Amino acid sequence: MPVRINPSILSADFVNLEHDIARIATADLVHVDVMDNHFVPNLTFGPQMVGRIQAVSPIPLDVHLMIDDPDRWAPGYAELGAFSVTFHAEAAADAVGLARKLREIGARAGIAVKPGTPIGPYLELLPEFDQVLVMTVEPGFGGQSFIEAVMPKLEALSDVVKRLGLDVWLQVDGGVDERTIAIAAEAGADTFVAGSSVYNTGDPTENIAALRAAAGRHLLG
Repeated sequence: MPVRINPSILSADFVNLEHDIARIATADLVHVDVMDNHFVPNLTFGPQMVGRIQAVSPIPLDVHLMIDDPDRWAPGYAELGAFSVTFHAEAAADAVGLARKLREIGARAGIAVKPGTPIGPYLELLPEFDQVLVMTVEPGFGGQSFIEAVMPKLEALSDVVKRLGLDVWLQVDGGVDERTIAIAAEAGADTFVAGSSVYNTGDPTENIAALRAAAGRHLLG
């Protein structure tokens, strides 16, 4: 099972964003957090900025929409060329319909759940999605501590994915470092968003390699 490392540019230098994106060219995707200051108490990028990131990035975009009304706004990010567009279950009016629309446009469709959101109602809907993002922090800000208590969600998702033979990536986002990535991998995650542990110390290329190795040693087969 492959390990995917998607650095979050929430931890990058916004003034030198093109440079900092180039520094993570060995990653699998660029994780782009779109926040609207309504669904979460923070404001980051919008479509215009994401379009420019798409134009200069050496690797595909993994767009995470932490916004109200994704049914209206998410298709636009797929139309910009994002490889993957993930919206929140808590914000979508018609999660399945939106996922189908994203797929029609040509993006992988992802659904995200906050730490306190039960995963049970979405297990039977897994064939409608290409990715499930289990938040391991409360969405809105980088640099938070990993919430290990959400690991049973990943285990439940992994069980269904394996049983049904689905091509659904299981992603975690929040507090991911060399220690916590092993915990998430053992629970069944295969796709990992890391911001601070990639950008804040040392060389991003070396940090990506270290995270990939740490996950690979623990990823469930």
